[in-house]
Amino acid sequence: MTDAPVGGGRPFGKDAALRFRVLHTDGHARRSTLELPHATVELPTFMPVGTQGSVKTLTAADVAGTGARIVLGNTYHLWLRPGAERVHALGGLHHFSRWPHAMLTDSGGFQAFSLARNARGDRLVDLTEEGVAFRSHLDGARCFLSPEEAVRVQSLLGADIQMQLDVCPPGDAQRPVVEAAVRQTTRWARRALATPRKEGQALFGIVQGGTHADLRVAHADELGALDFDGLALGGFSVGEPVRAMHETLAEVAHRLDPTRPRYLMGVGTPEDLVRAVHAGVDMFDCVLPTRNARNGQALTRLGKVVIKNARHKDDPRPLDPECPCPTCAGGYSRAYLRHLFVAKELVVLRLLSLHNLTFYAALMAGAREAIVRGDYDAWMRRTLDDLGTAEVPQLS
Repeated sequence: MTDAPVGGGRPFGKDAALRFRVLHTDGHARRSTLELPHATVELPTFMPVGTQGSVKTLTAADVAGTGARIVLGNTYHLWLRPGAERVHALGGLHHFSRWPHAMLTDSGGFQAFSLARNARGDRLVDLTEEGVAFRSHLDGARCFLSPEEAVRVQSLLGADIQMQLDVCPPGDAQRPVVEAAVRQTTRWARRALATPRKEGQALFGIVQGGTHADLRVAHADELGALDFDGLALGGFSVGEPVRAMHETLAEVAHRLDPTRPRYLMGVGTPEDLVRAVHAGVDMFDCVLPTRNARNGQALTRLGKVVIKNARHKDDPRPLDPECPCPTCAGGYSRAYLRHLFVAKELVVLRLLSLHNLTFYAALMAGAREAIVRGDYDAWMRRTLDDLGTAEVPQLS
């Protein structure tokens, strides 16, 4: 007996790791639900990044309070410290981090490539057919990550969704390099699927191809023929022009299997999310909202507020009077937030992070509502127009 999805989606049996239902569509944009062991997630959604088992400056309760129901954990960092076996022995990453809702872990491959450098900046990575050999950025220890090891480590961590190990070429890579990455990612995809994983864990494949739409579509078809629970678009926001990314997504995203959730990895700005939903993407993650908060930038429906700017030193207004986050609703003024940031008081990092993640959650909620209403195009145009403001204007 299987569940028949409403309006499209993939039917799964009672023992499936996830259940995905498309409830509404508006063009390529989709309003869906993703049922996982620890939560039902409303899509489109943004996943806050808890790189080392923690969303920086926030508790698990803080993150849930922003509206998030799925977060991302980083396999590379948790594998090296404190160790996947230790996390498993302490109850798995959900229990270890006190996060009761859904969780996705990436494969660790991107960090193995990007962080394995010596003091001179030389990359200390050896890519072979078997996997990726590298030195730990922590202590220089030799490490080896294979498709099978990535599945094993993620099984120990215990997230609801695993990602396959892939090859992610830089944004300026020549086409032959991208083609080779696509072929190797497919071979590694088959090995990942053949590796036993923890019961109840879903596994997503990763579509590569750079900004070459034909490679992306062909790779999506290849991975779509395999038994993945979802498909991701990797290898974006790695140095390619932003416009090229948007154009490629518009050509490719909606051509990924419509019966499975679609995940755009490591992207990005509010504009990126709004455009990618229009293209057919369901899931996102990025460090931007929390990283920008730590740099003193608040993201609002009317653009970016750089809180250290002198213009805010006497401003009694909240960041956004319509924002329900504890920072805005709690009455913290821009003047006070600026004082805290200039004085290097750590609490401001928490206050700005709470605001930015609440803003991202509200942005995705607005996208879902627009899809249901059937006016996503108009909503997108209004939203992008508002976001184009460099600084928030005076509000009456």
